[in-house]
Amino acid sequence: MSTFLTHSTPNASTSMAPTFLLVGLPGLSAVPSWWAVPLITVYLLSALGNGAILWIIALEPTLHRPMYFFLFLLSMSDVGLSTALMPTLLGLAFANTHAVSASACLLQMFFVHVFSVVESSVLLAMALDRALAICRPLHYPTLLTNGVISKICVAIAFRCLGLHLPLPFLLAHMPYCRPQVLTHSYCLHPDIARLACPGGGGAVYSLFVVLSAMGLDPLLILFSYGLIGRVLQGLGSCEDRWKAGQTCAAHLSAVLLFYVPMVLLALIDRLRMPIPQPACTLLSYVHFLLPPLINPILYSVKMKEIRERIHKRLQPRKVGCA
Repeated sequence: MSTFLTHSTPNASTSMAPTFLLVGLPGLSAVPSWWAVPLITVYLLSALGNGAILWIIALEPTLHRPMYFFLFLLSMSDVGLSTALMPTLLGLAFANTHAVSASACLLQMFFVHVFSVVESSVLLAMALDRALAICRPLHYPTLLTNGVISKICVAIAFRCLGLHLPLPFLLAHMPYCRPQVLTHSYCLHPDIARLACPGGGGAVYSLFVVLSAMGLDPLLILFSYGLIGRVLQGLGSCEDRWKAGQTCAAHLSAVLLFYVPMVLLALIDRLRMPIPQPACTLLSYVHFLLPPLINPILYSVKMKEIRERIHKRLQPRKVGCA
């Protein structure tokens, strides 16, 4: 990886910085260890909740179905995303460490975006699953076979790795003209690309990666729910509509939880809204840290089979008398 001169002359073109500077949670820099407690608590609860989902789906043969397989992938991406964020967050919380090396920053950026796009892709696959189950219930078992699910998984892996693998190398060799101060507590590629000199080719590729995933997926999910809504309107009774709608409740909640903060952050950035930086930082934490914490609760509460299987596994086994 090339090196980056640390001076910040506006018109000077330089290569990648040896360090980037992160921002902590505003107002807590004087007492950094205080917010380590909620951070660790959120991470442990996220790991515990998603671990329970992974455990019960892996152990229960009755849950080896498309909907629960996608839920398995969602929990894996949630664990990966929260784990990728923790190194810099805990460094800021415990030691008020704002400087992070370029190689470590690009590595974190890669994993954060890969797991984010995995989550977005899985949410799209789950929307497709629900649309097929409600719109084509008789053909659902033949449409979403194990072979089709395997192809979906390969497509998700190719999409995430194929699109994001070039990014660290492109950003490492782009010319930079601005001070190496980021606006978040972790490394994100729009944040790093913003420091580059105008006209860099990597910025165009970065925009393509963002739009191909985070721009396309919500539109396709919205289209899937449009199809579902049309079918629900045609059902005879309110009870039938309620039962069918309930199968989508957890997924729709997860979609809103993941995309709404992201869209708000994008609008604030693009429209240059006069929002205080602490509010943007907190909204960024909500976008990245809340879904891994809340998703296991949503699916455990809304999906009866998950709840019953966990309860059954946690019950003490009765030992009969010989």
